[in-house]
Amino acid sequence: MTNLQSLSFYYPELILTGVILGAIIYDLTIDKSKSGNVGWVLVAGLIAVAGAICLQEERITTLFTDSIVLDPFASFFKLIVILATIFVSIVSLQSGELEDYRKGEYFTLLGIIVFGLFLMVSTVDLIMVYISIEIVSIMSFVLAGYLKQNTRSNEAGLKYVVYGAFSSGIMLFGLSYIYGLTGSTNYFQIQQAIMTMDPSANTALMMAMLMVLAGFGYKVSAVPFHFWTPDVYEGAPTTITAYLSIAPKAGAFAMMIRFFNQVLADGGAMGGLDASSVASLPWANIMSLLAVITMTLGNVVAIQQNNIKRMLAYSSIAHAGYMLLAMPVMSGDSVYAIMIYLVMYLFMNLGAFFVVIIVKNKTGGETFDDYKGLGWEMPMVGVAMTIFMISLTGLPPSAGFIGKFYIFASLIKGGNQFYWLVVVGGINSVVSLYYYFRVVKVMFLEGERKDTILQPPTVMAGMLLATAIPTVILGIYWTPVADWVQNSLTFFIQTL
Repeated sequence: MTNLQSLSFYYPELILTGVILGAIIYDLTIDKSKSGNVGWVLVAGLIAVAGAICLQEERITTLFTDSIVLDPFASFFKLIVILATIFVSIVSLQSGELEDYRKGEYFTLLGIIVFGLFLMVSTVDLIMVYISIEIVSIMSFVLAGYLKQNTRSNEAGLKYVVYGAFSSGIMLFGLSYIYGLTGSTNYFQIQQAIMTMDPSANTALMMAMLMVLAGFGYKVSAVPFHFWTPDVYEGAPTTITAYLSIAPKAGAFAMMIRFFNQVLADGGAMGGLDASSVASLPWANIMSLLAVITMTLGNVVAIQQNNIKRMLAYSSIAHAGYMLLAMPVMSGDSVYAIMIYLVMYLFMNLGAFFVVIIVKNKTGGETFDDYKGLGWEMPMVGVAMTIFMISLTGLPPSAGFIGKFYIFASLIKGGNQFYWLVVVGGINSVVSLYYYFRVVKVMFLEGERKDTILQPPTVMAGMLLATAIPTVILGIYWTPVADWVQNSLTFFIQTL
């Protein structure tokens, strides 16, 4: 489809572009004290974009001369990104960390990240892969270092830039290898070229894929590309930490699924079939090893943390490992499991970070000591945090349990060769119980009980309920989410 023809199907992104430009212009016309109003402009605009996506005629086609695709799979991830952005935008207006800063640029940058993520989940071209990742990364660098007067935030931004540039460079080198080997940047043409490729080129192809995996691994915080995560998560504004743990990760998983399912397989996973590999590469073994190392390191190192944000950073690494467990199977069931897990993870992880923001506003601290007695002083916050910790562990009846259940079920259905991954995943879940329930123990069993009971601000209380209630309900009744995911497993493919 030509560029001009594609525009008529691209109106959600065009609305988003208008919202971003409107936010910039509006911010220029108002006083610093009212710059938070830009956040409401972004929220309203994102609701309009979500409506446009939902009302969009269901078509499965490529746009802009086969560089991106329009399909229900991409729409699913776009809605996940929008939901996370709306939650974070509303909470950002209540965060004490941002009080001394003009917020107009902050919300504008969030809007640009959303646009970059839209490109990430839709791309079927190597050039667009790199462009979309860089759009998201550069805006994230700025937001991580947004607290200019805070040295930890400055350090977070700088470390993010260094690691981001390094991983992007490796990935770009890998993409150039793929282009050199296949003569194309389009996924479908690359797939055809790999099918007919001489076996002697397999070593070069393997090196190229490992380099590309470095770029994907950096975005999802997979070991050994995770080094930026704890420092950036600790130093960045907590609202941005919450956002980085969800939205870019969802975009990166969508990109990985599309890339590996279409380039190294025949695309059959999205047709409800098991994908057949078109290259004799042991990438399933590589992905299995990556998943195991990622979740194990994340859980083991999280035990040693005394800062809640750093603990949740390593928890985020571990959860990336759980989702990566399903990648080696690359069947319809495994993709379905990852998508369900992301929905569950959105509510429970954002909720945990919202509690961190409430406590930071109250005490100014982020250590375990700041949570002593919190369950008695602020019962609503304590109970909500307990729900999130139970869910992140994966205990029933919680959304986290359902997410892990589908991941493990997809591995069991995948065959005997994946059973060991289920065992390792189960052991890691038990290990995680220690540090998640340490938070609960500190809140309810340590510190002195206070005579007064405090309630969080109304908006923050509402956001806690908006994340805690789905975390509980989706552990008992998740059929609507399952149906939504099932309907979204329609994907533009070119099978062999």
